[in-house]
Amino acid sequence: MSVRPTTSNELRAMWLRFFEQKGHAVIPSASVIPENDPTVLFTTAGMHPLVPYLMGQKHPAGNRLCDVQKCIRTGDIDEVGDASHLTFFEMLGNWSLGDYFKKEAISWSWEFLTGKEWLGLDPDRLAFSVFEGDEERGIPRDDEAANYWRENGVKDDHIFFLPRANNWWGPAGQTGPCGPDTEMFIITDKEPCGPDCSPACDCGRYLEIWNDVFMQYHKNADGAFEPMARKNVDTGMGLERTICVLNGKKTVYDTDAFTGILAKIAELSGREYGADEKTTRAFRIIADHMRTATMILGDPRGVSPSNVDQGYVLRRLIRRAVRFGMELGMGEGFTCEIAAVIIAQYQDVYPELKQNEAFVLEQLKLEEARFARTLRQGEKEFAKMVARMEGGKVIDGVSAFKLYDTYGFPIEMTKELAAEHGLTVDEEGFAARFEQHQKTSHAGAEQRFKGGLADHSEQTARLHTATHLLHGALRKVLGDEVAQKGSNITAERLRFDFSFGRKMTKEEIAEVERLVNEAIAADAPVEMKETTVAEAKAEGAIGLFESKYGEKVRMYTMGPFSKEICGGPHANHTGELISFKIQKEESSSAGVRRIKAVIGAKAE
Repeated sequence: MSVRPTTSNELRAMWLRFFEQKGHAVIPSASVIPENDPTVLFTTAGMHPLVPYLMGQKHPAGNRLCDVQKCIRTGDIDEVGDASHLTFFEMLGNWSLGDYFKKEAISWSWEFLTGKEWLGLDPDRLAFSVFEGDEERGIPRDDEAANYWRENGVKDDHIFFLPRANNWWGPAGQTGPCGPDTEMFIITDKEPCGPDCSPACDCGRYLEIWNDVFMQYHKNADGAFEPMARKNVDTGMGLERTICVLNGKKTVYDTDAFTGILAKIAELSGREYGADEKTTRAFRIIADHMRTATMILGDPRGVSPSNVDQGYVLRRLIRRAVRFGMELGMGEGFTCEIAAVIIAQYQDVYPELKQNEAFVLEQLKLEEARFARTLRQGEKEFAKMVARMEGGKVIDGVSAFKLYDTYGFPIEMTKELAAEHGLTVDEEGFAARFEQHQKTSHAGAEQRFKGGLADHSEQTARLHTATHLLHGALRKVLGDEVAQKGSNITAERLRFDFSFGRKMTKEEIAEVERLVNEAIAADAPVEMKETTVAEAKAEGAIGLFESKYGEKVRMYTMGPFSKEICGGPHANHTGELISFKIQKEESSSAGVRRIKAVIGAKAE
């Protein structure tokens, strides 16, 4: 008899137990905000925090790992509200860092999927895709993976050979590790869409449940794919989607991940989830966005709502939730009540949520109040706009976009107010203006994020080392209450966010700069030691994000200037930084300051 999990907690525990029995070390989830990676705003996949180790760095916990990783993807934010799109999700993952490869990965995937003491799925309801090969690039068909599925009893008509678009991963940058993958699907009750129906279709017959990536090639700068001597395995299974399938639910919102949140929304709004399409969509948007916002705010590297980077996304999520809450008639302060439910639901899995609860609730309260002021200002501007129309019946797209872009007034609110005044909005004109704005923003982001970690590893290591020296200097000048709240590194500069309640004086900035340059002049060796969190703290190390590194951690010491728990790349000596100059000190968000700085160029 199968002991198939029915709740998210049961599935998490079963996953970790299974791979622990296969010799994997269980590591905690990393932050949802990547450390020192300018190429993305959030951790978007389970493998993201492990890139340095997939590239060859030794992981303190060993070469077999498993975890449940918090992930955030906001590219489809406007699609949230349907049956499947989420901005926050949990990814179950396991890795081999140069240890086992396809045979073991596929055998264990089959065992976990079909074993009676695990998921116990019917083998006849499973399908598998493998890479069909790429003659142009000299990469053969992955018959090896297909044969391993056959060895486990999979029939040929349940194995599909698909192209790169379906069964190839990476590299993450222009160059780096990459390879074919094999994906696992549930065959639903939907009839085939035709004779060529396969997991590549969008007809809904095949629902992806798991993905095993085999990193066996390295893409070189010349575009050639070279077989790697050290091969890795990276797998990922979406928790919400899987628990939905296991319980035979139609949508992820019908699982225990959301039932408690939706019940709270119903209680606060006096409305019934599922009453009609519009109400259902509003419930789902509020539930999803509040869950994601709570995870961002409650993260060890949590940020505050702002107009840039992660803070901008966070602000958009909160305000979108508030707007749909208003549609449901929910009163002021409802975001805090929903967040409290989410914290209670996840605090045993992610203890940082409870630890940061006061900050989460404070920031939600402040942002609700700010948005209320924005709406009031937007309403005033709307009234002025109507007065200038002199009897016109259509609000032009440029004016509607100005309300959105300048005053943060949602287009939906503009349309509602227009209808109340017997007016309409030129939605096509607004959409055109919005698309133009998006293209400009996207181009700017591409330029800004040009050259991430993979392309500037030496420079990244130098700048990363500088953030440690800066952190140490700030604590000496401003006090031990200073704590890192985030950092961002490009090829040109470092950005460092830290907790501090006021603007730094010119004298303080100068002294911090002097201390960092003193450490650089000392040319102290950057020494790494593998140890435990307790031992590192006993030696006086600071480690704000140490939970993500597991039982064993790396401690970096730079003479008397810095001692931190860290997992990133570093210079060999502080002298390699040449010099250090603070370009700007400014506010990042409430109670958080930001420093932008550069280091000296190395002689050619």
